[in-house]
Amino acid sequence: MPVETILSAITNTLDEQMAKDDTIVVFGEDVGFEGGVFRATKGLQQKYGKERSFDSPLAESAIIGSAVGMAVNGLKPVPEIQFQGFVLPAFNQIVAHVARYRTRTKGTYSLPMVIRMPYGGGIRALEHHSESLESLFAHIPGLKVVIPSTPYDAKGLLTSALQDPDPVLFFEPKRIYRAFKQEIPDKEFKVPLGKAKVVKKGTDITVVAWGALVREVEKAIKLLGDDINVELIDLRTIQPYDKDTLVESVKKTGRFLVVHEAYKSFGPGAELISTINEKAFLYLEAPPTRLSGFDITVPLPKGEHHFIITPERIAHEIKKVVNF
Repeated sequence: MPVETILSAITNTLDEQMAKDDTIVVFGEDVGFEGGVFRATKGLQQKYGKERSFDSPLAESAIIGSAVGMAVNGLKPVPEIQFQGFVLPAFNQIVAHVARYRTRTKGTYSLPMVIRMPYGGGIRALEHHSESLESLFAHIPGLKVVIPSTPYDAKGLLTSALQDPDPVLFFEPKRIYRAFKQEIPDKEFKVPLGKAKVVKKGTDITVVAWGALVREVEKAIKLLGDDINVELIDLRTIQPYDKDTLVESVKKTGRFLVVHEAYKSFGPGAELISTINEKAFLYLEAPPTRLSGFDITVPLPKGEHHFIITPERIAHEIKKVVNF
């Protein structure tokens, strides 16, 4: 089996699916000739031509608006937003049109598209380059929100997204684009959307994370040693999320911690905790807890390390919940 990074898994999956489905069109700022700022689409224009992989103007609203027209007319667009913080000019298109078109047309039309964007901090980038905005989109009916944490899941989830009849937002944790490699099948396979993965079984506490923070939780577990037996769950899909896996885990462990880079207030952790309180309250031995980004704009490079969640912070929070 080939050994891939998350980045190469994304590139190769796009290649695999474009070869299989000639309606797939990949485009965005610097996506065609250069292959994107992170080179996630490198080589696709050379292989499939400028009609299927091309550069767009620096206009996010126009990028997504064009994707709407393409999808309505039978194409399967894969627009890239260069950094997640740049998506806000396109927010109107995504919420007012992409998310609503199936409802608006009473099922006559769907908008099959995958909107890709690098997200999250940890690379010492400039303003608007490090946001984690999954809550904004997970709140909107009609959108699926997907975040892989491994090369295997990047391929499997992206394949599922590209074959989904409705719009999917595919957030790529850029901090771990090239951080590690993993053997993955070279043939097509799918990881189902809406299904979490139990990365490590445990008995003392359920810890949920996604994207780059799954690895940070794994590091925290190593710091804890044998003192605390953690059950680690990778949520993988933020919307729809896998309530059953979370609830069954908490019924076993009695404790719950969600770790995410997004801002704390009204963030995804609040939604997950609400689910645990509603469906597993009588099993809890400690208050379900959030460890998140602070309610501030992500700092510029010199201060970013104060914002990023470290394994040490995660291990400390796990101890607090377990020792409550």
